[in-house]
Amino acid sequence: MVAIARERVEPTQDDDVPAEVRAFRAEYRAKEIGPRYRGWLHFAFTTFGSLSVIAFAATRVHGASLAEWATVPLAFLFANLAEYLAHKGPMHRPLAGMKILFRRHTRQHHHFFTHDAMAYASSRDFKMVLFPPFVVFFFLGVIAAPTALLLGALVSPNVGWLFVVTGMGYFLTYEWLHFAYHLDPSSAVGGHPLLRRLRALHRTHHDKRLMGKWNFNITFPICDLLFGTWYAPPSTGRGATARSVEGARRGGPPRP
Repeated sequence: MVAIARERVEPTQDDDVPAEVRAFRAEYRAKEIGPRYRGWLHFAFTTFGSLSVIAFAATRVHGASLAEWATVPLAFLFANLAEYLAHKGPMHRPLAGMKILFRRHTRQHHHFFTHDAMAYASSRDFKMVLFPPFVVFFFLGVIAAPTALLLGALVSPNVGWLFVVTGMGYFLTYEWLHFAYHLDPSSAVGGHPLLRRLRALHRTHHDKRLMGKWNFNITFPICDLLFGTWYAPPSTGRGATARSVEGARRGGPPRP
């Protein structure tokens, strides 16, 4: 995924996006993106900050047993569930004490990017894709580190450090994949077959008619499949797609 950094992202016009989205983007850029913001610096901080934590934690693991290595798949599944619940919950529901998440995600991100306008226009738009830099510190200091300390005390130090490696690795995977979904789909990275399949699920989620009911996993749709919220609309025929979307909007089972 480091190849993402080689993608050409130059300022472009929003002429090919719907007028409503174009107007929202212009207003958001004017109000929320300061003149000193540098998108590639933001991307680099998220990437190398996370990789530094992962590398440090990995060097703390010594002589781990097979049972301790089981921390990796278990932590991965836990992270997938946490991603799902956070996205389905406070990011799409204005819950008390967490309305800032609802505002940034539903009110801003889902209006800046819609299912028919998924790609960003320039690196300045990265601010609407990547988590703010302080989230890296929040994730590490409030979630990963305390949980790792608890696991280290209750189970073993190796389990604690492996949890940090997996948790930060999952966070970075989330950021990289989400970033790639909003690349130009004709680009080298954006056109990768696996990313095309995952982007199709995320694009469906960006349909305002469906965003509150389907495809809450950003990375891998494990919990969406487990909890019945996975949805991939058919790609053949406008009428069939329209009927399928209408059925999904009503909350019923997706139908072709």
